[in-house]
Amino acid sequence: MVEYPYEISVKNIALKIPEELLSDSARFARALRLSRAEYIRLAIRRLNRKTAARLRAKRLAEISHKVRGESMLVNAEFAAIERDPDA
Repeated sequence: MVEYPYEISVKNIALKIPEELLSDSARFARALRLSRAEYIRLAIRRLNRKTAARLRAKRLAEISHKVRGESMLVNAEFAAIERDPDA
């Protein structure tokens, strides 16, 4: 059983999952010498991190798209200065 620091609030949930998914999870957990519950917690953490990274990348792409026009103007100004430093 995993012990949690007293600051962490732990909640119980009930899941309905296909039998094959449950048996695979139990088998892989045993192979890793983890409880099935800890294996599932790790899987959720991994998916949460992956989802957060995807959402950050999506947001960065959206922001980059918004500032692209302004960046092009700044680049054009720098190019003009490089061509004619006295401009």
